[in-house]
Amino acid sequence: MSEANGARAGIAMRRIVARLLFAAVLLADAVLGAQVVRLYYLHPRTDDAYVRANIVDVAPQVSGTIIALPLRDDQHVRAGDLLFAIDPRPYQAELDLAQARLALTNLQIEALDRAIGAARARARAAQAEADYQRQYLARLVPLEKEEYVTANKVADVRSRLAAARAAVDQARNEVGQAQKQLGQLGDINARRAEAEARVYKAKLNVGYCEVRAQFDGYVTNLNTTIGQYANAGHAVLSLVDNRKWYVIANFRETFLSHIAPGMTARVYLLGYPNHRFRGVVEGVGWALYQSNGATMSGLANVAPTLNWVRLAQRFPVRITLEGADPAFPFRMGATAVVTIDGAPASAAGRGFPLHSQTH
Repeated sequence: MSEANGARAGIAMRRIVARLLFAAVLLADAVLGAQVVRLYYLHPRTDDAYVRANIVDVAPQVSGTIIALPLRDDQHVRAGDLLFAIDPRPYQAELDLAQARLALTNLQIEALDRAIGAARARARAAQAEADYQRQYLARLVPLEKEEYVTANKVADVRSRLAAARAAVDQARNEVGQAQKQLGQLGDINARRAEAEARVYKAKLNVGYCEVRAQFDGYVTNLNTTIGQYANAGHAVLSLVDNRKWYVIANFRETFLSHIAPGMTARVYLLGYPNHRFRGVVEGVGWALYQSNGATMSGLANVAPTLNWVRLAQRFPVRITLEGADPAFPFRMGATAVVTIDGAPASAAGRGFPLHSQTH
């Protein structure tokens, strides 16, 4: 009897222990699940991310035949390096012509200055003659009444006075015409300014014949060679801007409330699986294009069906990559995995190194 009671007591104890273990497992699962959910939302993660850089299409500002192309496709160039050169001879000829016209304009301005000075001198002389004849006439008129001088004498003086006044008006008109031709507006001579502007433009065109890199970058899409005619405004090649790299990470809309500019991020690239890179959230996208509901010909295009399963939209988050390392160069379009740390950049910058050897 005692053995049976002992067996039943052992079974009951094992059941209690099993239930306690089961409850402990359920509790651990609940705690672990809550922790996973917490980390899942506090530190959003996505593998829908790609490395990006700014690409600039390099186009000449003048047209002409390419006479120099000292680079190859995919080559790294530094700011100031010559990318290609266009035949400068037509533009040099325009510069020579503009400089000759400027010299001729300066000579014309000097001649007009002298003409204005001569016209003013004639105006002063004519004015002096007119003043003399006017005074002389004023003395003769009383004498004519006393018959000390003849009427013909007075008429002759009147004629000379009228001629002197006409000479004054003509000289003043010549001064005005010469001043208009001179084109002087305050301290600026319009004729000279125009000629100088033509020279400046011609110099710019000569300088535009050499196209140089504006920043450090990588040559891409180079599909031309020496002898090709380049048109102004049409790209000859493209440059990948090596100054700033970033990642466009597409996060589900349910994560956006936990992502803000200034937060740090851990970035892993498939090309460098054992290295961790640091990034800083620059901004979160505000708009997506949706074909359903888009306007067509002024009317809304709404699909007549509705899916029962609603997928969360993904919004692009721009993350700036920091601390570029020549040993691990970035490539545009490389696949990335991004985890948001959720800490300000200043604090997280001290939290982990730029590169780590372990995931």
